[in-house]
Parts: sequence; structure tokens; C-alpha cells
Amino acid sequence: MKRLLFPFSRIALFTVFFWFGILKLFDASPANTLVSDLLEKTLPFITFGHFIILLGVWEMLIGLAFLIPRMERVAIVLLIPHMITTFIPLILLPQVTWQSFFVPTLEGQYIIKNLVIIALAMGLAAHLKPFEPKHKNC
Repeated sequence: MKRLLFPFSRIALFTVFFWFGILKLFDASPANTLVSDLLEKTLPFITFGHFIILLGVWEMLIGLAFLIPRMERVAIVLLIPHMITTFIPLILLPQVTWQSFFVPTLEGQYIIKNLVIIALAMGLAAHLKPFEPKHKNC
């Protein structure tokens, strides 16, 4: 199992991010309404059409970075602002994400499941070798 853990984790993260990202590029993501509502509340000066393309590409890059060996640090750097942003609707869009106190809607569940993605990424990060620059400047 240990031997399969990291390759499977990489493939799982790639699949989720790349798939969800490409759906946004084709305007086929079920999350588009949630993204649009959040964008309207936070960055109303950015058009949804431009933003959804950027977000889709961002997600695809996260997925690709997790898949490519030695790109995990890049993936995690890209993942952090993405995860922060995905939790914002729980606060700014409670009518969309909560049925009642501590009872999430389907959209809320979709967001809360990102805790699993965070845990998986942390598990991968915990096993990375310490970063050492190729050239040491004295």
C-alpha cells in the first residue's frame, strides 16, 4: 500500500483539479453559479467569462503540478489561495451553502469536502525532501 500511496494521491489530485478545471473552460461546471455569485460579491469589476477561464486554467495547472514529480511545491503554492477562496462562500454566501446551523447544502458539502484535498496535499508535502537550491551562493 505504501508503494501505491503517492502515485495514487498524485493521480487523484490531478484528476479532481484537471477535470473540474476543464469543465469550467467548457462552461459545463455545476460550480459556475456558485463562482458567479461569489465573484459578484467580491470582485464585481471582473467579468465572469474572463474569471471562469482563469479559474479553470488555474485548477488545471494545480492538477498538472501534482502529477509531475518535483512540482509538488508549485502545486501547493497554487493550491493555498485556491483553497482559501473556495471556503469564502461558507461565510459570504450562507444562503447558498447552509440549510440551517451546521447543516450544509449540497454546495456547502462540495466546499467542506475540500478539507480532504487539503489533508491529502499536506500528506504529500510532509514527505517532500527539504528544498535545497542547486547553487549555493556564499
